[in-house]
Amino acid sequence: MATSPVKEKLISIKIKLLGIIIPVVSILVLILIIVSYIESKKIISSDANEILDLSANNQVNQIEAWLNENLASFQAVKTAIESAQPAEDTLQDLLNSFSDYNSNYSDGLYIADASGNLLASSKSSTHSGEDIKNSVWFQEGLTRINMAFGSAYQNADGKNVISATGMLLEDSDKIQVISADVSLDRISIIVNSLVEMENAQAILIDRTDNIVLAARDDSILSSSLGSNSSNELYQNIAEKITNSELDSVRMNHYMVNFKKIEGTNWILVSYVPISSILSELLDLRSFMIIVGIFSVILLIVLIERVTHIVLKPIKMLTGTIVNMGKGDFSMNVTVKGNDEISLMSQSLKNFIEVMRGMIQDINLISSQLYKQSEGSSEIASHLFDSSSLQSSSMSNLNATVDDLARSVNEIASNATTLAQFVSETSDEGDKVNEKMRETVEVSEKGRNDMEEVRKTMVNIQNSISNLEKAINKVGNASTEITAIVNLIGNIAEETSLLSLNASIEAARAGEAGKGFAVVASEIGKLSNTSAQAVQNIERLIAQIIDLVNNTVEQSKESAEYINSSTQKISAATDTFDSIFDAINQTGQMILDMLEKIGHVDDVATNVAAISEEQAASSEEILATSEEMVNQANAIADNSKNVAQDSHQLEETAKQLGKQVRLFKL
Repeated sequence: MATSPVKEKLISIKIKLLGIIIPVVSILVLILIIVSYIESKKIISSDANEILDLSANNQVNQIEAWLNENLASFQAVKTAIESAQPAEDTLQDLLNSFSDYNSNYSDGLYIADASGNLLASSKSSTHSGEDIKNSVWFQEGLTRINMAFGSAYQNADGKNVISATGMLLEDSDKIQVISADVSLDRISIIVNSLVEMENAQAILIDRTDNIVLAARDDSILSSSLGSNSSNELYQNIAEKITNSELDSVRMNHYMVNFKKIEGTNWILVSYVPISSILSELLDLRSFMIIVGIFSVILLIVLIERVTHIVLKPIKMLTGTIVNMGKGDFSMNVTVKGNDEISLMSQSLKNFIEVMRGMIQDINLISSQLYKQSEGSSEIASHLFDSSSLQSSSMSNLNATVDDLARSVNEIASNATTLAQFVSETSDEGDKVNEKMRETVEVSEKGRNDMEEVRKTMVNIQNSISNLEKAINKVGNASTEITAIVNLIGNIAEETSLLSLNASIEAARAGEAGKGFAVVASEIGKLSNTSAQAVQNIERLIAQIIDLVNNTVEQSKESAEYINSSTQKISAATDTFDSIFDAINQTGQMILDMLEKIGHVDDVATNVAAISEEQAASSEEILATSEEMVNQANAIADNSKNVAQDSHQLEETAKQLGKQVRLFKL
């Protein structure tokens, strides 16, 4: 089993998720606070602008109502005078009656003509000594029939007033202008007191020359607003009025609103500091920051708990997969829920159960293979011992046949000598008879030895047959192992595909799928490890199959040699039977020779011929015996090779068992 490479220090998925989610959540909360602040600022600014606009409209309406009220009174007096055409005394009494009649125009009304004559209340001395024809109010009155207000100015008493003037229409040809000086005190009250916003102010400006008519700041009253160079706000307001840019704007940290007074050249300018508008918003911003910090802390705690709960089964799966990578399949996987993690847990549990079953089967098969290899080794050892015994027996047989050949040659020589000296061998008959008995004994011994050789060859043939059956069993077991290994390889490929699909799903899930990507990577590594183990097992099984095939081939060769040897031994046995019969016949002939000494010449000739045939047969038996010795030696060598291959098969079975024992069940 291949050792896993040294891994870098692992970083927990929980830490990675918290490291990503917490900054993102903090940034989102910060963005939410900023957006809320900006939107609230816009809303509050818009509301403040509306309130300021409503306040300015209210002020303008108050001013216009006041002006129209006074103007209506003046117009009524003018109309009455024009209708009555009173005498001068009556007109004087009428003007005196208006003196102190209204605090807004305490001097009452007065009339001037083009000659510079002035007719006013006897109590008023405002315009006495004034150049009437060149005065502002007189010049303005000459331009209109109906009563209307003109430009504001300071009268002789230093008060800010505005004159309502109009041409007085009478039947005489004399041009007269009727006028009334209206105090701006009431307008100042309206301008300074009717502002509905805190810290808001208003100023009333005559746009003709930017003269300030009413303001809370007395230092700028009756002065040109643009000339006050010390205040940048006033300068910007004067510039806007000069350029007729009368839209509501923000300038110099103020919100400024411009309103025209109908029937006049007046502009009511209302302004309020933006800091006053946003003071509550700043408090709200501080409160939102505190709430945001608390929310981030609460979210961090919630996220930490949620990730802990979600990643706990993944952490358990990771530990299980790491142990599986180390070959430990003794763990139990607990499946809870019905989500992707539970599906992965169930698949891993099924994979562990399948692996357990396959490993147990491989372990059982390796044990059987080891036992069969031990049996094959034992059979090979017996075969080697039998082959060695056969080789030794064949050597003895060869020596016996050699002795027999020498004996036959001696018989042939004696028979020839007997034929030559038949007349002289009558006394040697007993010796010949003795020799023949010895020959019979030797022949019988040779026949018995050949019978033993034949039986031994039959035993060897049976052993070779048993060896072939054992080797066939080993081959069948190797085929079963190959099928199981292929199944493991298929499972490893399916596991690899499952890992690839999980990686693709994790990639589609983005950052939240990184935990699944790690688990998928571990499963991929496990499948690669299983694939490598399958390759190692396939390589070992291939070696076993090669060894089994070699053993089968050698067993077939040995069987062929043994069958050939058996046939030759059977032939040698038949030859020995023939020799034994021939020797018996020779003995009988010798007995007949002794009984019929008179026929010795003929018998001696026959014995010589038979002896020569026996000598030729002995030579042939000797050659056959030598060939059998060579074949027996070859069988012994092949048996030795079979024993070595069986031993190697046993070692391979041990190695396979050792590989399987690396897995813990």
